[in-house]
Amino acid sequence: MSVDSSSTAGTSRAVLVADAALALLAERGMRGLTHRAVDEAAGLPPGSTSNVARTRQALLELAVRRHAEREARVLALAELPAPGDGPDALAEGLALAVHRSLTRHRDLLIARYELALEATRRPELRAFYDRTGAVFQEQLTALLTAAGSPDPARHVLSLVAWADGLMFSCAAGSFGNRTPGLEEIRAGLRELLAGLLGGAGRAGRS
Repeated sequence: MSVDSSSTAGTSRAVLVADAALALLAERGMRGLTHRAVDEAAGLPPGSTSNVARTRQALLELAVRRHAEREARVLALAELPAPGDGPDALAEGLALAVHRSLTRHRDLLIARYELALEATRRPELRAFYDRTGAVFQEQLTALLTAAGSPDPARHVLSLVAWADGLMFSCAAGSFGNRTPGLEEIRAGLRELLAGLLGGAGRAGRS
């Protein structure tokens, strides 16, 4: 098991604990996530995780928060196109993010699925989990609105569902032995956006 390489000697103990928790989720699943296991995985003295997150709920919230931080780096939200750049630029930015997730950050994807499933059983975690995804959804809404979407909220749902479905299928589902190339992902996103935006998408490319 490997903890995120960004964790260094100067990293806060909370981050070390959170990164170890995410690594455990990816390797052992939710049942393998215990305070003692996190101490061992992070190389910390016994009881260190309990000092950072006393309850299981607190540990899960810490993991969700850290996951959101790391996934934001993978998605590279700052690299997404500006509103008005058009659907092709949006397809390019999203394709790069999806491809990066599948080729370099599969463990982070698996950890996200574990947390998402646990959130369906813990309403208090559900609310916390949903809040962490709001920034990405708001950014996509702005981009689709600028691209001429007549129904941005519905189209964000379709776009996220397509990307999430592809990543799940290739990381944990029936296509787990196949990783689509960047061009394949880009083509799929262009087709989806063309269907969603219709004439507005074609106008944006002219």
